[in-house]
Amino acid sequence: MKRIKLFTFILMTAWIAGSCSLERFPETELSDENYWNSGQDLKQACNYLYTLLPGQDFSDNKTDLQYGQNPSSVSEGSWLIPSTSADWNDPYRMIFAANNIIEKSVKAETTEAVKNRYVAEARFFRAWAYFNLVSKYGDVPLLLKTLDINSPELSAPRTPREDVVSQIYADLDFGALNLPAFKALGTADYGRVSKSTALALKARVALFEGTRQKFHQYGQFAPHLTAAVAAAEAVMAEGHALYTAKGVDSYYYLFQYEGEGPANSEVIFAKVYGQNIANSILSHKLGRNLEQGYMSSTRSMIETYLCTDGLPMSISPLAVKPEVNSNSIFANKDPRLNASVFKTGDTWISNTYKPSISFAKTGYCVKKYFVIADWNGQDSYVDVHLMRYAEVLLAYAEAKFELNGQITDAELDKSINLLRARVSMPKLTNAFVTANGLNMRDEIRRERTVELAQEGSRYQDINRWKISETVLPQAILGAAYFASEYVNVKNPILTPEGLFVVQSKETRKFDPAKDYLYPVPLREISISGGAVTQNPNWLY
Repeated sequence: MKRIKLFTFILMTAWIAGSCSLERFPETELSDENYWNSGQDLKQACNYLYTLLPGQDFSDNKTDLQYGQNPSSVSEGSWLIPSTSADWNDPYRMIFAANNIIEKSVKAETTEAVKNRYVAEARFFRAWAYFNLVSKYGDVPLLLKTLDINSPELSAPRTPREDVVSQIYADLDFGALNLPAFKALGTADYGRVSKSTALALKARVALFEGTRQKFHQYGQFAPHLTAAVAAAEAVMAEGHALYTAKGVDSYYYLFQYEGEGPANSEVIFAKVYGQNIANSILSHKLGRNLEQGYMSSTRSMIETYLCTDGLPMSISPLAVKPEVNSNSIFANKDPRLNASVFKTGDTWISNTYKPSISFAKTGYCVKKYFVIADWNGQDSYVDVHLMRYAEVLLAYAEAKFELNGQITDAELDKSINLLRARVSMPKLTNAFVTANGLNMRDEIRRERTVELAQEGSRYQDINRWKISETVLPQAILGAAYFASEYVNVKNPILTPEGLFVVQSKETRKFDPAKDYLYPVPLREISISGGAVTQNPNWLY
């Protein structure tokens, strides 16, 4: 039974331009001065931070591997400087709320261990928010205190990203020392951050910074990659395991109700939702959104999956060529493909799935988090994973390789090959790569791409690898067209190979001089009096 105690919280509002005081209503008339007296007060204050977490991440629509209902202005390179943006505002809302908790915690009459635990929770969320900012904007104002309307920090300039990242590391190191182990959370505190959560985020941040510096050629990447390895190894020592309760189908059920809750130690951090319509608290509409094409996989994504012999479909004798129907591409493939994308004949809303481009514009409808039983009621309550142990294993393998350009088979066995074993795919070894003319870096990246497909990592990945300028200015292609299956499609635009052209190459561009960073919203530049500057080459 899903525990939702996490979301029984005292409602609080963090004022971005105000004092960050807490307003609680309607149950109590307590003033801010009369709060912050106990460890329970600190816990309830931290509960607010969890309400600011995102749900399903649709940011892969900004990439080459996913597509929404319409073209993404980011993916096609047509985006403009916004006047304001949630990408900037929402993280700072979380930061100011976290700063408020950290400052007010000194009042609480409780043990240092309890106080440090909830300060560590707040610092984790501050690190989470700052990483979201740095990964998009680069340098951002680093604010570590609550502000009022007269605070000079409201006009603070952008802090160098290296200093912001150092603060992120400090916050996460504090968390690793003061947060409970994930096994100590129990059922009642399932969903709260743990030591593993802090370490896993540090591995994510360090991998991002290390590889970004390496491929964008600035800074010193080795210390960051070393930190990524160390953080990943620390998580690996905590006793996590991949979800395997459903055998070879475990990857599919990982994103269904069966894969949620404290029994699944692969889930390191999740957005926790309610239980059912009678005990909802919080719900989402992912089933309806996915069925209506809010995110669909591109042909490039489908072709990334290996055949069951461990070889890419371009060279594997197991790949069905020529394709004779819409299911040909699924034949003899990594089972994660079938677990992630609907194919003809799969159980569907009221019957079986049939290919269509009416909603999923590419013809490939996303299956992850699509709970068919929830579709009729519209609302779904399945938890959304924000960090999984699988990502930690992938971070370990990639950081190990990028440090010195090599990885041992033993290191592959305790990382990537655990993921492959779950779905009965062949091991990745140095000998296999050499014998088949493959490239180890490409295969490590491929493994990350298919394991984390549709989960929101792709945009960050292509940017840190500095390949956006190569992969984004390409046509967005969909499924292979078969007239007998797409009976309602008239005069489709197709490639010479018979693939749907969802968006032509001519309408897509990427400027590496500016597009690797988001444009700073005009409002932030204005209210700072010009202290916050625009990112390079973004013109007003």
